Amino acid sequence: MGKVVIMDHPLIRHKIGYIRRKDTGTKDFRQTIGEIAMLLCYEATRDLPLEDVEIETPICKTTVQELKGKKLAVVPILRAGLGMVDGILQMIPAAKVGHIGLYRDPVTIEPVEYYCKLPEDCQEREIFVVDPMLATGGSSSAAITMLKERGCKNIHFMCIIAAPEGIERMKKDHPDVDLYVGALDEKLNEHCYIVPGLGDAGDRIFGTK
Repeated sequence: MGKVVIMDHPLIRHKIGYIRRKDTGTKDFRQTIGEIAMLLCYEATRDLPLEDVEIETPICKTTVQELKGKKLAVVPILRAGLGMVDGILQMIPAAKVGHIGLYRDPVTIEPVEYYCKLPEDCQEREIFVVDPMLATGGSSSAAITMLKERGCKNIHFMCIIAAPEGIERMKKDHPDVDLYVGALDEKLNEHCYIVPGLGDAGDRIFGTK
């Protein structure tokens, strides 16, 4: 059974408060999203397995611990997820990066795939799917379904802000996936925006309207 981890780190709380402000500009918003992603990554990788490795320091031989063999991949959901990638890569520079593109069908309101490019060995990797906002959970759930259909098993999801509705959808559709959430907000409004939220993350990261 996957776990749901709501972050309580003071730095994460402080930085999320900053990006919520409507007067935070594109440059600062984008930079802070990356910083939050880095801190989320630090927490989300807490349970990665380690192995003992013998090395030589300038003084003597000793045994240290290094990450145990498992390769990692970061898979942002386009386009807002791109804003989280650089922060994560600063923590895990050797991770491969895949991309998943979805849009919402205006009639059915269901997510439709338009792009998917993953590392060739994605089935063997520990995968972190990233998207700043988890609102209804439709796109995130669909992205994880796409990964599972391609043979991926070790999947985690990271977001900066989530609505309760999105978390419930993910727990229902993918009970085996761990969720790492920067902040849990109150609800969705009638337009499916998170309240209090921060508006459209993609528009604010890339300066579009």
